[in-house]
Amino acid sequence: MAANSFMVPLGTPAPGFDLTAISGGSVSLLDLKGSPATLVVFLSNHCPYVRHIEQGLGRLAADYGSRLSIVAICSNDSVTYPDDDPTHLAEQAARAGFTFPYLLDDTQEVAKAYRAACTPDFFLYDAHFKLAYRGEFDSARPGNDVPVTGSSLRAAIDAVLSGEPVNPDQSPSMGCGIKWKPGNAPA
Repeated sequence: MAANSFMVPLGTPAPGFDLTAISGGSVSLLDLKGSPATLVVFLSNHCPYVRHIEQGLGRLAADYGSRLSIVAICSNDSVTYPDDDPTHLAEQAARAGFTFPYLLDDTQEVAKAYRAACTPDFFLYDAHFKLAYRGEFDSARPGNDVPVTGSSLRAAIDAVLSGEPVNPDQSPSMGCGIKWKPGNAPA
C-alpha cells in the first residue's frame, strides 16, 4: 500500500543521529557539518517505488559530488522484510551506484524523529541543518511512464546551493510505508 510523506514544516531542524553504516563504522549528523546542503533520504531495497528511482538517485549523487552531503537510512524491520537486511542493502547500493553512506536505523527512532513515512522519503537541509525541502524525487512513479530525472529534488538542491529560497509549493513523496516493528509505529 502506497504512503505519502508527512510534509514536516519547512525550517524544522534536522534531528541528530549516529547510526551504523552497512559498510562498517558509523555516521552521525555532525559528520556532515560544513556541507552547504545535506540530503537525508529514507530508503529500502524491497520497495518498487525506491527501485524505480534508485539509479536516478545514484546519478544525482554523482552530479552534485562534494557540494551535497547525502546519507540514506533504512528503518524497515529487516526480520519481516529480509530484502532490507544489510547484505541486500549493500547489493542495492552497488546496483544503483550509491556513493554515499547507507545507514541502519534498527531501533526505528531516527525515522520517528524525522517523521519519515515512506520509502523513498527525502529531507533536504541547508548549511544550518534547517529543512528546506521534503517531498518527491520527481513525478515518476512505477508504471506512469514519466522519466526519472529527480527534477523536483534537483530544483530544491540548486536553490539551496545558490542561497535562494526553495519553492515552498512541494509535492509529497510517495512510496511504500515504513515497515515498523510491532509496537513501534508512530502514534
